[in-house]
This record gives sequence, C-alpha cells and structure tokens, in this order.
Amino acid sequence: MSFCVLIPARLASTRLPRKVLLDVGGIPMVEQVRRRALESGAAQVVVADHPEVVDCIRSYGGEALLTAAEHVCGTERLAEAARLLGLADDAIIVNLQGDEPGMAPALLHATAQLLLDHPQRQMATAAVPITHWDELADPHAVKLVLDADGCAQYFSRAPIPWDRSHFPLSSGQALPQTPGIWWRHLGLYAYRNAFLQDYAVWPASPLEVIESLEQMRALERGVQIAVYCAAEAPAAGVDTAADLDRVRDLFL
Repeated sequence: MSFCVLIPARLASTRLPRKVLLDVGGIPMVEQVRRRALESGAAQVVVADHPEVVDCIRSYGGEALLTAAEHVCGTERLAEAARLLGLADDAIIVNLQGDEPGMAPALLHATAQLLLDHPQRQMATAAVPITHWDELADPHAVKLVLDADGCAQYFSRAPIPWDRSHFPLSSGQALPQTPGIWWRHLGLYAYRNAFLQDYAVWPASPLEVIESLEQMRALERGVQIAVYCAAEAPAAGVDTAADLDRVRDLFL
C-alpha cells in the first residue's frame, strides 16, 4: 500500500512554547515524530511548518517544506503541503501531529489501510475503547459513536452514548460491560487528497463550532468517516510540561 504522512508541526504552541523543537530522547520532538512515521511503511514523510522547524528536519536528512503562516488550522496547512508536493488526487495522506512522538507506527498504517479497503470513503480516523466513567465524562476526551458499517455517526465532548439505566456513575467506576459501545477518538486522520483540498476550504459548520471539533465539518456534509478501532491507545501527545516529562520517560 502506498500512502504518505504529512506532519503539520506548529511552532507557535501556547501552553508549551516551541514544544516541537524540545528535546525528546536526545533529538527534537518533531524528529522523533518523523521517525515514528517512517516506521509505518509510508512511501513519503514530510514535515510542514515554520522555517526553523524545516531547517531542523532537513539537518537530520528529512523532507520538510515551508507553508504559509496564516493558516488557522492544521488541515489547511496539510492541504497546502499536499499541493506543494504535487500529490495526485487519489493519494492517501495521513495527518500526524508534530507533538505525538509516542504514536504507534502500526496505527498510522491501519488508518490509511481503511481508505485502501474502502475506495468509496474519503476520510478515516481511529478510536480506542473507553472503560471508565471518568474518561467518558472528561470533556477533553473526545467521544464518538459508530454506525453498523464502522463509520462515525457523531463526535462529542459529552459522554455519548448516554446509558439511561446506569448514568451518571461515581468517579472511578467502570462502565457497564457492553463491548463496542464507548469509544474515545484519537486525533489521527487519513484523507484522499482531492477530498482534503475541498475539506480545507469549507467554512466551519455549526456543530464544529459548538463542539470545537473540526471533523464535524465533514459529518455535517454527509461524509462517511471510517474508523479504525484499536485495542489500546498510543502514548498521549504533548501539551504541557508534565506531558513532556512523561514522553521523555518513554525514550530513556
């Protein structure tokens, strides 16, 4: 299977400034991310962002390109990178964030594989099971509901689906033993390039604004989002100094 991984590595992070260039295992975080992507079997891995990030990646022999500074989201940056690279309309592009050094390479491959297996679908993502109430109730953990074909019906920061017979639960309680019901979304996407170019210029949708979830833009337009259901979550990404310490421990 041929797919490429594009890494929109934003330098202007607010909670942890310049995080993608911080040291993780002796090299910059974004270089660790690029190396994980190379292990996925991708035909091409490209980092796209700020000149300093581009210079960093090129110093390690990687492929990187400069994108416009005014993009308001990573999807727009990704679409520009795909245009600059001259990717074909049917090229499968995996979107991997530059602050995910613990991402499992196999997960990248499996998410891209969904688009190869289902030619009629234009977008794919990944999810892992939720087993405890605290995670289901956490608005920072994005939940999703699947349809019978394994596509996303809805994404929300609210606890969905709501079990009227049991909810709410107390902190620390396990969810009812109903496999395949509660899923947490992972911020990993794959697209066909032609769809990505359209998606990047669509205006923000009402539910996207309410939930603050960019993928709702596709659902509200009737796009099927295929979901790869992984058995367990990869190491979480880096947003804070505490996250950075946790991830650094993985590379000791």
